[in-house]
Amino acid sequence: MAQGKKSDPNNKLVAENRRARYDYAIEDTIEAGIMLLGSEVKSLRKGHANIAESYANVEQGELWLINSYIPAYEQAKTFGHEERRHRKLLVSKRELAKLWQNTSREGMTIVPLKLYFNDKGIAKLLLGIAKGKKLADKRETEKKRDWAKQKARLLRDHR
Repeated sequence: MAQGKKSDPNNKLVAENRRARYDYAIEDTIEAGIMLLGSEVKSLRKGHANIAESYANVEQGELWLINSYIPAYEQAKTFGHEERRHRKLLVSKRELAKLWQNTSREGMTIVPLKLYFNDKGIAKLLLGIAKGKKLADKRETEKKRDWAKQKARLLRDHR
């Protein structure tokens, strides 16, 4: 019997902020843990979340995820959660100091890129240390992407 590779139900992408790579130039990424309530984890396992309008901020020596949306879990009637509450992110002291130092520079921000479950089934958030792009930079990115598509199309047709 052939040993096929099964997809791990724990390891899955829940939400992705695709707009972030368009609006920001990502300089570095950090994986952070996230403190969640039980009903939030259940809702994430169903694949419901939105991190498109959210951001991370260092407040009073702690890292917080602000304005992320995790809908209420219907079966958790009495022990539900607030959908847009501030959620504490878990990083090491060294990473927190690095984030604080980078965001204190002008134009730098912490943007959530992906919300997912790792191999152990723990919810993780991939954060990007980013600098906002100007309109001209966004146009340049679009031109590069379009040229790459055209080049691939030409090479494919040439064969």
